Order: sequence, then structure tokens, then C-alpha cells
Amino acid sequence: MLKPGTLTAADYRPPQWLRNPHVQSVLGTSSLRRRQGERDLDALGAVTRPYLIDGGDGVRLQGLHSVIPDAPAKGMVLLLHGWEGSADSSYMRLTAAQLLRRGFEVFRLNFRDHGGTHHLNEGLFHSNRIDEVVHAACEVAQRFPCRPMSVAGYSLGGNFALRLALRAPSVGLPLAHVAAVCPVLDPARTMDAMEHGLPVYLWYFERKWRGSLARKRELFPQTHAFDDRVLGLRMRPLTQWMVERHTEFGSLERYFDGYSIAGERLSALQVPASILMAQDDPVIPVDGFHSLRLPETARLEISPWGGHCAFLESARLDGFAERWIAQRLDDATG
Repeated sequence: MLKPGTLTAADYRPPQWLRNPHVQSVLGTSSLRRRQGERDLDALGAVTRPYLIDGGDGVRLQGLHSVIPDAPAKGMVLLLHGWEGSADSSYMRLTAAQLLRRGFEVFRLNFRDHGGTHHLNEGLFHSNRIDEVVHAACEVAQRFPCRPMSVAGYSLGGNFALRLALRAPSVGLPLAHVAAVCPVLDPARTMDAMEHGLPVYLWYFERKWRGSLARKRELFPQTHAFDDRVLGLRMRPLTQWMVERHTEFGSLERYFDGYSIAGERLSALQVPASILMAQDDPVIPVDGFHSLRLPETARLEISPWGGHCAFLESARLDGFAERWIAQRLDDATG
């Protein structure tokens, strides 16, 4: 049962001009929101420090720990960004500010090869590297023993957050709640949606990924000696190239299946969960959410609007999703 006054998807009512999913998705990643997140953190007097975190098997990950000095913390929240985003993405900063206002400490983890951390590990990032994120979450919990601990993520970060919650009981990681905004459910369906949707989304992710791979080649030329023809591949063949040479999955289908959380895969969740999705998400098909099998402790909310991880509310580009996460995790620890 939700507490009286708890925000739900039904409370999200953007003005008419913000009900276009493409307007939402593009404005949601604007530099204006990124700068606003920085200003919000500064206004709170938050102290943010970078940390290297052990991901196991020699893997090093980096993240940002934020706290308001001399303020008692009610818990820790681990935040996970989307693919080719970072700990400093606009939604990460803005969510951190909302959580800090409610008395949490926040740790924003960069995935491998994100946030300028390409130099930390020789191997390439891929979406099945859940083990190192689980290991890193356990170290964050040990290094900053502020209980209870929750996790939240956006897009691919939402997928990782839910998989982390699935694994948490087996590794002894006590999580109070997991919150996910527009999480990737079925990667194969997401690939299809991007290939057949508005070209700007595929172009955006291809451009970002090519830049990441080029940086990796520059840092580790002996290991990553691929030529520019590889970087010129489109998303599907480039993903297949990566899977065949840098994973043990062997095929694109097995790779996608490896991190899918569609259908019944979330039915084993023992951690209470909240999932926020937009009916009009242009990147992640909403139909897969209607066929999810969730436990009674999980709640799925689908808004008619919001685009991909945006959920903007006004001309100030305030985000409903950031407030939704903060309140949902606050309620879980109250």
C-alpha cells in the first residue's frame, strides 16, 4: 500500500506542448538540465567526492559520493545511469539533489567506460557485466555503511538496478527498495524500436558509442586494434562485432537474452520495487511492460506521457521522475 499523498504516474500532467515524446526526450538530456542539477547540488551545500570502487577480478569502477555535511542521513541510495550517460548526466545530478533534500547520502556509480573512465579497465563495457556492478554495490555498502540502502536507475541503469535487486539476497546485500525509470526490458525489442523509429535516437547512441570505442582504441591499441571500418558500422552489426569478439555469448540473440528482464524474469524479486514507464517512450517499447510478471511487492506505473526517461513538467524543465524516485525511496525507509 502506498502512503497517502505518494506521487504516482497519475500525478504526472505535463502541459500540452510537453506531451510530445520527442520534445520530452530531447529536452530531457539538454545541457540546461545538467547545469540546473549542478546548481541544485551547490545550493544544498553538498560535498561530492570521487571514489575508485572494486568491481572484483581486478575491475575498477569510479563513482561520486555526495553528502550534506553535519546532516544525519536516513540511508544510502546507489544511482545508476543509462547507456552512454554518466554519473554527471542531468537526471543523475537532479535525482541526487532530490534525494539529498530528503536526507539521503547518494553514490552515483559510473559503469565501465562511462564518465571518462575508459582508462581504468582494458576490457570493453557491455550490458552483461552485471557481476562487477553487484560487486561494486557491495563495496559501496561496506564503505559507506549508512543503512538502509536502496538503488535506482534510468534506462539501461534501470535494467542493471533490477538485476542487482534480483541478485542482492544471494550476495548478502540488504536493499530496502529498487526504483527504475523506463528500464530496458527486452534488448532485442529495444534494438528493433530504434532501427524503425525516429533516426535521431539511433544516430545519438551510435555517435556516443563510436566515440567511446575510439577512446578505448587510443588507450589500449594492442588490445583494441580495430580499424575505422568497424567504427563505421551501424548499431546492429557493431553490436554483433562486439559480442563475437569481446564476450562469450557467441551470438547477438544469446547476448540480448543474457540481460533481458522481460516476461517472468522479475517474478523472483525479493526486494520491493517501483517501476515508472512512459506509454510514449520512443526508445523502449511499452508493450513488454504489460506482460511483465511481478511479485506483489513490485508496482508498475505507466504514464501516457514522458518520452524516454524525461517526464518534464514545465518550461523550467523540472522532472517528475526525479521527484518520484526520491519520494518512493523516502517512503520505503520511513
